[in-house]
Amino acid sequence: MNNSEIQIQFPKPGEWGKFTLTAIYRDYDGYMHADRYTADEIPVNQTPAMAAVVAALVGLGEDWQAVQVWAHLMTATVYNEDDPYTPTGQRDEVALDVEAIHAETGGRRIFTVYDYPAFVITDPAAVEFFKHFTTQYEHE
Repeated sequence: MNNSEIQIQFPKPGEWGKFTLTAIYRDYDGYMHADRYTADEIPVNQTPAMAAVVAALVGLGEDWQAVQVWAHLMTATVYNEDDPYTPTGQRDEVALDVEAIHAETGGRRIFTVYDYPAFVITDPAAVEFFKHFTTQYEHE
C-alpha cells in the first residue's frame, strides 16, 4: 500500500509558474515526512513531468482555475488490445484530484479523474516525478 501523495498549491489561480509542492511520504522506518519545494527548487530533470501535470490542469478551461492539486500513485491493470477481457500486466499511473475556483463566482469545486479522464497521467515521466519526491528516504 502506498500512503504517499504530492500536494501542489498555486497561490494565484492560472499562474502555473509559481507553486509550492509538498511531498508527503513514509520513510523506511515508518516515519512520515512532509517536504516542501518551491517552483525554483524542482530539479531540472523533473520539470517536463511537472509540465504534464500543468497540461492536465489547463484542460479545466477558463471558467475554473486550479488552486490545489493532490497527486496519488495508482496501479492500473493493462489489458490486451485484441481481447479487452484479458489482462496483460500492470503499470503505475498518477491520478490527480483538483480543487478549483470559478473565475466569476469564486465558488470552489473538487474535480477528479471521473470528471476529467485526463487527470490520470500514464506518462512514465510523471510516475518517476512522483517517486522522485516520495521515496527519498526509503532505502537509507
